[in-house]
Amino acid sequence: MSEIRAPDRNRAILAPPGTRLYAVGDVHGRLDLLNRLLAAILRDAASSRAPRRVIVFLGDYVDRGPDSRRVIETLRQGPPKTPQWSGFRWIALRGNHEESLLRFLDDIEIGPMWLANGGYPTIQDYVGEPTPPPDDLAALQEALRRALPLEHAAFLSALPTWHAEGDYYFVHAGIRPGVPLDRQSPDDLLWIRRPFLVSSADHGKLVVHGHTISPIPEVRPNRIGIDTGAYVTGHLTALVAEGAGCRFLTT
Repeated sequence: MSEIRAPDRNRAILAPPGTRLYAVGDVHGRLDLLNRLLAAILRDAASSRAPRRVIVFLGDYVDRGPDSRRVIETLRQGPPKTPQWSGFRWIALRGNHEESLLRFLDDIEIGPMWLANGGYPTIQDYVGEPTPPPDDLAALQEALRRALPLEHAAFLSALPTWHAEGDYYFVHAGIRPGVPLDRQSPDDLLWIRRPFLVSSADHGKLVVHGHTISPIPEVRPNRIGIDTGAYVTGHLTALVAEGAGCRFLTT
């Protein structure tokens, strides 16, 4: 494992003692890749003596890919009830695409933006055939309201926007530089790009995020981006962190 050091502070970034951390980038309806990556994580975890294993999913489970519904069901169910998954904890964060889906249920005005960013395959996946055409927003909204299982709606509504472990801060998009972590705006956590991406500030923790695609994981002293564009590239990436080291798994 390579070591990451904090900017402006000559110390290593540490995972909590006795813990192996995993963070999974944007899935976007690619259940095939999610299943392959989870199998790789399970194999990888067998090499650690850490009694605690945590997987943080960084959001954007829906849209663009073909299997949003089954991705949500997989995450909603949590770790399989098998001996191999004993000791694992799964934490799913909210992404801007889950936010858009939820908002569309009550606000038809968000429809054009959501559909332009890949929302229609999610509606098709939940509604089935026939699905109203993309230009009939009222019919799409009503069809999705009827088709979205209550359990899925409750799961999506309850997703947190961040999670912290040791020196790591997990979030979908990023943070607003200069704002304390406990005062961040939910909109920034879900949507921010340039002000966060270009910042070299010490954020107090190492921010691990998705949202912005890069061909390979983007490692900076103050952040690590792991959205490798799974829905189009076929590469779904996970960060692995234990002690002072980190590395990556990818499909």
